Amino acid sequence: MTTNFTPIDMQTWQRRDYFYYFTKMMPTGFNVNVDVDITASYDAAKAAGYRFFPVYLHLITRLISEQPEFMIAQRGEQLGHYDHLTPAYSLFHEDDHTISGIWTAYDTDLATFNAHYMADKERYSSQHGAVAKPDQPENAYMINMNPWLHFNNYTPLSFNGLPNYLPVIEAGKYVIENDRRVMPVSFTIHHAVADAWHVSHFFEKLQRALNTPDTWLK
Repeated sequence: MTTNFTPIDMQTWQRRDYFYYFTKMMPTGFNVNVDVDITASYDAAKAAGYRFFPVYLHLITRLISEQPEFMIAQRGEQLGHYDHLTPAYSLFHEDDHTISGIWTAYDTDLATFNAHYMADKERYSSQHGAVAKPDQPENAYMINMNPWLHFNNYTPLSFNGLPNYLPVIEAGKYVIENDRRVMPVSFTIHHAVADAWHVSHFFEKLQRALNTPDTWLK
């Protein structure tokens, strides 16, 4: 997919004052951790022949693309937003327990995206090092899954001081509660671009989609 970047007019942007406050006066980000019920979508994905992880990547990326506040970035001095994001995630190497970063081109069609994911996994699974797949696009955001740990809180920390307004999302190991599969999802975002309402709205959409895979998992 072609990536489009739309500049933000700071003179008319509704969030201008909040952006200034949370970047200049009180630089702030926040993290939210929510347990979601993945039972229906997990079962539907398996029945359709998909692994759950690429389905998770696709669904999260699609929902993010519905909210422009989660796609804001800075090009030089120009602030703007993309029309979609690219999921960047980690491959785990069983032989030495290390991870390598890769990314998969997003497509609105799940089957097409899944084919891209499987091709990337096949090509780069044996390549070790911090970065296995080069040329990560500028609209890539961090999304991962920790299948070994069901956590109550996960807060990624950045130490480079660079502006990063794209979300960071991490899922954890699901557990069985009352015959339901419950999975923790961590969402971290810069307060300059989003408030609690935006993240709450995202999780409402996520749970609704997870409950109704027949509407999107073809």
